[in-house]
Amino acid sequence: MSRRLVSLTLDTLEDLPRRCRKCVFWELDPVSAERACADGAPDLEKEAWVSQTLLEWGSCGKLIYVDGMPAGFVMYAPPAYVPRATAFPTSPVSADAALLMTAHIVPEFAGGGLGRMLVQGVARDLTKRGIRAIEAFGDAKFGEADDDAKACVAPVDFFLSVGFKTVRQHPRYPRLRLELRTALSWKSDVEYALEKLLGSMTPETLLRPVRPATSSTV
Repeated sequence: MSRRLVSLTLDTLEDLPRRCRKCVFWELDPVSAERACADGAPDLEKEAWVSQTLLEWGSCGKLIYVDGMPAGFVMYAPPAYVPRATAFPTSPVSADAALLMTAHIVPEFAGGGLGRMLVQGVARDLTKRGIRAIEAFGDAKFGEADDDAKACVAPVDFFLSVGFKTVRQHPRYPRLRLELRTALSWKSDVEYALEKLLGSMTPETLLRPVRPATSSTV
């Protein structure tokens, strides 16, 4: 199984799930979002937002492919680029953090660690820009409400599972934070464990030829 992580561009934007491709929950304020949906052009508004953000700020999303199939994505940006951020009861986002707007893993690929790979990709990107942390608004009641728009807010459990910690409690929309040095240490921890395992093996063990199995006859 091959996995490939790429940045969101105007080309890869088309690989978002159809519903997400047309969603402007985060990119526009509530009034403008309703107007865009009423006019039947939310996909154009999303494309315009991605284009502007790429030009002015840089990469604002990551997609992951499994065996060539789009399997999930995340989107992120400075809070100033995300009008919806101010509408949450636990806002504002900290001044030293970027906002992880939304995250989605295609159901058939869930449980394979793709969410953590996406978040680590975001962490590497933001660290290069001098940003210290990622924050997000999570939905503590994800899947319980009938409001389809709220599906754009990823579940709290997802953020907790990839290392985020709650920094401001709320019964529905807590704000969570991930220090980038924590996210970047995941790979180091894995590499250390692998080195420790290999270090416990003697050179003779590593170089010993594997004997073919012998069959017995009755």
